[in-house]
Amino acid sequence: MALTLAEASKLSNDILLQGVVETIVKESPVLQVLPFIEIVGNGLTYNQENSLPGIDFYDVGDSWTESTPTFDQKTANLKIMGGDADVDNFLKATRSNIQDLETSVVELKAKALKNKFEDVFIYGDAVSNAKQFDGLRKLINTGTASSQLITAGAGGATLTLSMLDQLIDAVKGGKPDILLMSRRSRRKINALVRASGGMMESNRDNWGNFVQYWDGVPIAVSDWILDTHVVASSVETAITGGACSSIYALQMGEGALCGLTAPGFVTVEPIGSLETKDASRNRIKWYVSLALFSAIKAAALIGVQDN
Repeated sequence: MALTLAEASKLSNDILLQGVVETIVKESPVLQVLPFIEIVGNGLTYNQENSLPGIDFYDVGDSWTESTPTFDQKTANLKIMGGDADVDNFLKATRSNIQDLETSVVELKAKALKNKFEDVFIYGDAVSNAKQFDGLRKLINTGTASSQLITAGAGGATLTLSMLDQLIDAVKGGKPDILLMSRRSRRKINALVRASGGMMESNRDNWGNFVQYWDGVPIAVSDWILDTHVVASSVETAITGGACSSIYALQMGEGALCGLTAPGFVTVEPIGSLETKDASRNRIKWYVSLALFSAIKAAALIGVQDN
């Protein structure tokens, strides 16, 4: 069964761990909705659905034609994320009357973990860096033309609302759970809606954060999606050196886009006192990866410009 980080943390009695997870999830629109499957082992090999088998009508006595679905076999290996958080014992003893210094340091390390995950969630590339898992750009493959890749223009073009509709329609089997984009792209959508005389639907999520919607789909803002992509011949060729951005439509779940994690999810491991300095250490770590079980559950709109 797939669980979000927030739901998984409720099953833990570790107060420090619950605080770390809350810190991570509260500020991450991705981790609020992305479910994770706990796997035993160092990776998961799965069949990614590409197309369904064919169905036809037949007369009595007709010869029936066999048709099978098509799959691509994929492997997602768990990767090790984490870092050490050291707290000086003197400062802990003399400054914790104002705030719990150890908790504050661990919380900041948790925020750094969240930031790194969101960056790799978009741009992770296990070929260029074997320590990372593949992110959205690799899973959707924005460098190759496909039905899941919507291009604003051969070399990029100004965003229009009809492009957003086309992006949503590229996700099959139900609407996307989120539209993930940069702040610049969200500003452009707001400007387009105001120019048409309309207003964006809005609400608050479970954490009290303000959320806008397009066609009933929540708009999630990522500070890690760059506005400097290069688009040529209707595919992305680089993530820097240009003036384009990307918007992702994502359906979450066990048959769609899903995170993979080792049992325990994020862990906070007390290392204890250090030998070479008067300090104690906590290690925050996460064995994590990302899998797209069906290619039609995610799509990307590339070449989005703001001119």
